[in-house]
Amino acid sequence: MKESAGTVLNQAAAAVVVLVPTVMMLYTCQAISGSNLVQYPLILVPGSGGNQIEARLTSGYTPSSLWCNRWYPVSKSKDGWFRLWFDPSVLFAPFTECFAERMTLYYDPDTDDYHNAPGIQTRVPHFGSTQSLLYLDPHLKQITEYMRPLAELLEQIGYENGKTLFGAPYDFRYGLAPDGHPCHVGSKFLQELKELIEKASSSNGGKPVILVSHSLGGLFVLQLLNRNTLSWRQKFVKHLVALSAPWGGTVDEMLTFASGNTLGVPLVDPLLVRQEQRSSESNLWLMPNPNFFGREKALVITPSATYSAHDIPKFLNDIGFSEGVYPYKTRVLPLMDQLSPPGVPLTCVIGSGVKTPETLFYGQSGNFDEQPEIVYGDGDGTVNMVSLLALESLWGHDHDDHVMKNQTLKMIKVHGVSHTSILKDEDALAEIVGEIRDINNQLIQGHNYTMNGISQ
Repeated sequence: MKESAGTVLNQAAAAVVVLVPTVMMLYTCQAISGSNLVQYPLILVPGSGGNQIEARLTSGYTPSSLWCNRWYPVSKSKDGWFRLWFDPSVLFAPFTECFAERMTLYYDPDTDDYHNAPGIQTRVPHFGSTQSLLYLDPHLKQITEYMRPLAELLEQIGYENGKTLFGAPYDFRYGLAPDGHPCHVGSKFLQELKELIEKASSSNGGKPVILVSHSLGGLFVLQLLNRNTLSWRQKFVKHLVALSAPWGGTVDEMLTFASGNTLGVPLVDPLLVRQEQRSSESNLWLMPNPNFFGREKALVITPSATYSAHDIPKFLNDIGFSEGVYPYKTRVLPLMDQLSPPGVPLTCVIGSGVKTPETLFYGQSGNFDEQPEIVYGDGDGTVNMVSLLALESLWGHDHDDHVMKNQTLKMIKVHGVSHTSILKDEDALAEIVGEIRDINNQLIQGHNYTMNGISQ
């Protein structure tokens, strides 16, 4: 359960239906000539928790209780596959533990890589299509919608799923690793995404692709671009539009590791999901980046210790997750230094003005099994503003790299929009779709930054 995922769970538990009729009407009048607006194919890359995952139990699976026996869940395909994420039964305590044990990853120090729990096979359905990004549970469409509002607006301006519009779902539990460290699942996704980009371009007359990412998806896309040659990027990628990207991690992730995080979802005991959340390779990647949060800023305070972003190894050890220290130091920290300009135009659309966890206080007991008192700051409710603006602060002060000279960065802030509601909010959707329309029209307007000194 992660940043995007928890918000969807909260909506499901509360049975909140979010519609965007006004925005739909704004573009309906243009739908007739929509095909003329689409010049470049587009690929949607979701955030953590933003697509379906399926699982199958094998002979190596040993359930922790009768509730988790092989007959659960009842609904399975003929060959045993069932939807692991999103499954609404996770909201009910007896099944929360079953969900957690099946989602848990394990780091193997001998192979230096992550793998599923014994006896659990997983797969991501519908790669290349938007199908698994629209709803996390197709039987609960109205309360588990994710990218449906955005996808439908893109269709209004002429995009067509499978022809000019594509989706790149992935197993968001896994992350990436730097050179010299194996990362089977994450590296496989990057290769599949690269091939999808080339295929989308080839099937559309060789036109470069617009990449639209949400949250964690932005980190994956930036890594993909920086791991390929500049000539490849400029040939196949027209523009990257990153929504709510946590470039510098989040303080909220420290809450997740310390005490478990239900993100406001009722009925779920945070301690039941804490170990599963700690096991997630991508969650570790989303810890506060010391390059942006600094050494002086206190992020977690207990009676006996104060932790900044530079103290994450000590923090992991003190909360009882010492097994996370080695992969954090060897696999995650190097990635936090790899935020080079991609050499293709980049637009960041972010929410602001939403209270976001900034400092966690663990009272007199200092007990991490309890939820802390929270001091809030600016951000989108999940990602701190310093993280949302990390690339602007990083690239704007570095003029040495020759790649900088051709890098543009455009920032669009939408006040009062949260981390996930950016995919539903009328104003946010208008900004996102308007930006995509401008890219198709080759009109990049607004607050543009170049790394050779041109001002805002």
